[in-house]
Amino acid sequence: MYLDKFFNPQSIAIIGATEDEQNITSVIFNNLFEMDYKGTITPVNPHHDKVFGLKCYPSILDCKDNIDLSIIAISSDHIPDVLKQHIKRGIKNVIILSGGFAETGNKGMVLEEEVKRLSRENSIRIIGPNCIGVLDNYSNFSTFFLSWAKVKRPSKGHLSILSQSGSYAISMLDMLALEGIGVTKFVSYGNRADVGESELIEYLTRDDSTKVIGIYMESVDDGRKFIRVSSRCSRDKHMVVLKVGRRDSGINAARSHTGAIAGRYEIYKAAFKKAGILEVNNLEEFVDACKVLLMQKPARGNKILVLTNGGGFGVAVSDVCSVMGLNIAQTPSMIKEPLSKYFPDFFILNNPIDLTGSAGDEDFGFALKTAFVDNDCYDAAIIIPLMPPPTMTETVVDIISQRAREAGKPVVICTIGGAYTKKIKELFESKDLPVYLSPERAVKAMNILVERGQMDGC
Repeated sequence: MYLDKFFNPQSIAIIGATEDEQNITSVIFNNLFEMDYKGTITPVNPHHDKVFGLKCYPSILDCKDNIDLSIIAISSDHIPDVLKQHIKRGIKNVIILSGGFAETGNKGMVLEEEVKRLSRENSIRIIGPNCIGVLDNYSNFSTFFLSWAKVKRPSKGHLSILSQSGSYAISMLDMLALEGIGVTKFVSYGNRADVGESELIEYLTRDDSTKVIGIYMESVDDGRKFIRVSSRCSRDKHMVVLKVGRRDSGINAARSHTGAIAGRYEIYKAAFKKAGILEVNNLEEFVDACKVLLMQKPARGNKILVLTNGGGFGVAVSDVCSVMGLNIAQTPSMIKEPLSKYFPDFFILNNPIDLTGSAGDEDFGFALKTAFVDNDCYDAAIIIPLMPPPTMTETVVDIISQRAREAGKPVVICTIGGAYTKKIKELFESKDLPVYLSPERAVKAMNILVERGQMDGC
């Protein structure tokens, strides 16, 4: 496919290459070395004979080797002339990292229009300018220019991210790695002089390694095309968007950030709904939504079972569920009767089911089998196992996981605490049960599954 060379180039040129530690190209080199990128790297800079031991050429015209992808990191004033050199060489894929274009005002706008003209008239595909480019975890290729020592690189996974903002891209990357969420592809496309979200969504629709697509958006490149390709994509893959620039102050800020012209938010909101895209409100919700969609299937309805050994957290979850329109349906008699025969009188068997601080691992197992596995009254479950009581052990993770598999319905875990809770979180998530550290986050994640189920017509 025509965008493949942005993600899996066999040979790259770095324009403006230097070993200067203060220059972004030196970080790109070091990141590629650390990632064990297998392709050929060609430095280009008239001021150096060698860069990191590699022969350095005065210009791209002096390099006779085949180049799949060129990465440009020089002053914006020189970029049109450098692109003309690329045209002579027949290089068709370029990432422009440099800023100084439409985001800076009239002079930059003129430069960017010239870049667009050269791209359009010569069939050169460009990501950028004013971006950090791409990361592909499967080809071990990246143009990101922050050190992996400062920004943790996520493991391989099935989430792809598209972002107009480089800073948001970096923050997302770090947060995803911290949450243990694996990434396949990551694209920061900045001012979007050529390649934008619509083409990238179309590309990712055909990418087998991508199961969920997350988008940070200031504006959209082509409204009709965006809805068309997103509608097609969302049939088979989950899509999440964080739209910024919703109000006048944000719209103005977006214009000075990436040169984006953001329209009325109400139009975007309607477009997302039509295209089957789930919208979130902030970065935390974005990461949480991506995680739950990767780990759990959509809910077929909005009837939620809440099960806990801490009554206060059960109440808190119920409150948030009510606000979000999720149905905390009362425990029906056909479930309550067998529960009441098994549990002591002081266990609270109305939904939320509160097993109290006396509960042990097997109590969670029995309650889930009775209320969730053997009966179809609830569409999904939020489970809040609090670990401090001595009757609770790590075995509860295996028990809850087994019951979730038997039920075949989505389950979200909420557990609160410190260092030991972190360990329990990792155990649950190793079994694809997403864990959230507050009732609000757990409920919002569950609501994402309900919304997606409604879109699918579950």
